[in-house]
Amino acid sequence: PLVGSAAPRVFTNCAELNLVYPHGVGRAGAVDHVSGGGKGVTTFTVDDEVYDANPGRDGDHDGIACEKR
Repeated sequence: PLVGSAAPRVFTNCAELNLVYPHGVGRAGAVDHVSGGGKGVTTFTVDDEVYDANPGRDGDHDGIACEKR
């Protein structure tokens, strides 16, 4: 193991994740999927490792977990 490298945090739910990442966390290049023609969230934090540690938090499978305005 690498010294000083920590595993990405696994969050219990979106409320917990949004305390650290207020607009969600997503993969590089992800685009928020919005139904009804609204504007998607673009202010999410890009962090592939955190996203990959929390795959169950991306309900619409758009590459962004717990996205929120």
